[in-house]
Amino acid sequence: MWKHVLLPAVVTGVFLLTSGCASTWLQRGGEPDRPAISRIETRGCLLVGSTGDYHPLTWRDPATGRWEGFCIDVAERIASEMGVRAEFVQTSWPTLAADVQSERPAFDLAIGGITVTDARKQKMAMSNGYLANGKTILCRTEDAGRFRALADIDRPDVRVMVNPGGLNETFARAKLPHAKLLVHGRNEEIPSLVADGRADVMVTEIVEAPWYVRSNPRLAAPLLSKPFTKGEIGVLMRKGQDDLLAFVNDVLARMSADGTLSALKAKHGLR
Repeated sequence: MWKHVLLPAVVTGVFLLTSGCASTWLQRGGEPDRPAISRIETRGCLLVGSTGDYHPLTWRDPATGRWEGFCIDVAERIASEMGVRAEFVQTSWPTLAADVQSERPAFDLAIGGITVTDARKQKMAMSNGYLANGKTILCRTEDAGRFRALADIDRPDVRVMVNPGGLNETFARAKLPHAKLLVHGRNEEIPSLVADGRADVMVTEIVEAPWYVRSNPRLAAPLLSKPFTKGEIGVLMRKGQDDLLAFVNDVLARMSADGTLSALKAKHGLR
């Protein structure tokens, strides 16, 4: 697993690495018009954007700068198949789309719990899905019997907390108009805030919820087997990188066929 140190500087929503690989590329303006794979091979590294706040898919340890998770392992396999190393650049959910579409992009692709949607595919390119996902909730263990359906959550006396800018917030605003919506900037802090009674429900995903239930006995995911939505997670990138998109899809297909994706799911406790 590669380790990186982040600078506090921000360009759009991206925290830049001290890596010579990344900084040299940005000094050249990101070379957005050059064929993607040629650009990456010449550079010697695949620059991967990720939020680093979504267990067990993508996590950046704030103390060490180390990246880990199911999607991080997938990105490293993609880079290895290309004959380069993976370097990770921190982005955020509110700025993800802008960072991907920037005229001077700080990374080649983004990964880590990004759901494949028609809206994203209209403006950006997305790989084939490689992990099933869907919306569910976290709540306090003692409240597990209280929330048995969406209607039980969509009430004025229920405080629903979400992270900003992503599909969790979009879902909550569309499907829970009567609940009290609380937007909190750090996704990884929300489960503890629910456990502490600062909110009643967290809108999350079926791949994230079990990790927090295992990690915190005060939390429950009572609707895990009945997700509100069904979708798949994919790799996001700028349009016009057809060679990179085809390469990523080919690697994902081979990882599925040879059992690598199944092994990585087991490693990270995914179903």
